[in-house]
Amino acid sequence: MSVWLPTSPCTPEACAGHEGDTASVPRAVLRLAAAVALILLGILGAPPVRLLPAGPRHTVVRAWSAALVRAFGIRITVHGSPGPGGGRLLVANHISWLDIPLVAAALPCRMLAKSDIRAWPVLGRLAGRAGTLFIERDRIRALPATVGTVTGALLAGDRVTVFPEGSTWCGRAQGTFRRAAFQAALDARVPVQPLRLTYLCRDGSPAGAPAFVGDDPLTASLWRIARARGVRAEVVLLPRIPPGRYAHRRDLAAAAQRAVAGAWTAPCAPDPLPGIPAQPATPSATDRDSANRPPASVHHWVSSSPAAASSLRTPS
Repeated sequence: MSVWLPTSPCTPEACAGHEGDTASVPRAVLRLAAAVALILLGILGAPPVRLLPAGPRHTVVRAWSAALVRAFGIRITVHGSPGPGGGRLLVANHISWLDIPLVAAALPCRMLAKSDIRAWPVLGRLAGRAGTLFIERDRIRALPATVGTVTGALLAGDRVTVFPEGSTWCGRAQGTFRRAAFQAALDARVPVQPLRLTYLCRDGSPAGAPAFVGDDPLTASLWRIARARGVRAEVVLLPRIPPGRYAHRRDLAAAAQRAVAGAWTAPCAPDPLPGIPAQPATPSATDRDSANRPPASVHHWVSSSPAAASSLRTPS
């Protein structure tokens, strides 16, 4: 592994345990079978779906993505409004491979993912057909070309999601947002929309089962999630940062990180999303003086109580 790649201190042993109720083995097997069926359906259905007009296509992608997350027994709540269409850079904290269908359930978009995913059985093929943009994480010289590719997608009117931490964290803390992807938003002069992703237990505490951290094998993560009960996922669509507010990618990345690391609040007057409950909350500012950075220990819960209501470990 290249020494410049971002890393996380989170490990499966310390962070990915599930302390709540567990599903029976037969139920877990059924959940996995349902997920596999949906993935195969996605592979077969991707070519004709891409031919649909944008509105119907987004509706299908959103419904399929929500069904995939729910197949694992995870309920979804989206806070906030997707806002108008057009090119937009979506940036989110990164916890799990589940982040990808979770984001797509709220806002259908193209993902920026590590190139290794193309070789994954089944999932790699699905990612390619979904229009995923790939980055070679081990080749820093390839980074300008990747930024150029993202810029082109944004100029074409696509929404592109990146996980600027460059590695997955367990959800009890977050990493520093890397700046490179934000250059694409500056070059394309498009808004940046921060997203906050959380996985919670019934009591509102962070759920460990979805965390896909360290050297966690994908098969172990799949089984752990399938066995967990009472997990819910929340997506907070934070206010967009308009183009031109920041001239340097460093400041733009810092503002987006402050928004994601802020209090557990969501924008007002959300637009309902099909099949997913949306709840109003107070807007979160993108330009706060304090960074609200997490403490050194990732096992200290750094956020306030949640508002009432994919990883494919992808890089920035």
